[in-house]
Amino acid sequence: MSAAERSDIEEFDEWLDEVAAALAWHDGDAVATIRTLLADCKHLREQLALTQIAMGMGFARGWSPCLERRDELTAACFLKS
Repeated sequence: MSAAERSDIEEFDEWLDEVAAALAWHDGDAVATIRTLLADCKHLREQLALTQIAMGMGFARGWSPCLERRDELTAACFLKS
């Protein structure tokens, strides 16, 4: 088994552990777990939006945070000059 394959397996195991931990926190209630995760996402998006408003353009040399994950992007998050 190569190092890359081991890494993929380890990442999957870590992901599975995180899922199990989230479900255990809600005593196995998947709906409650999803509701909590969606509420967390909403909160973090609001915090990111506030940060984006308060952040100066020179602070990050034109970079701006994205609300979407990289694998969901259809356009780059970098501001066009």
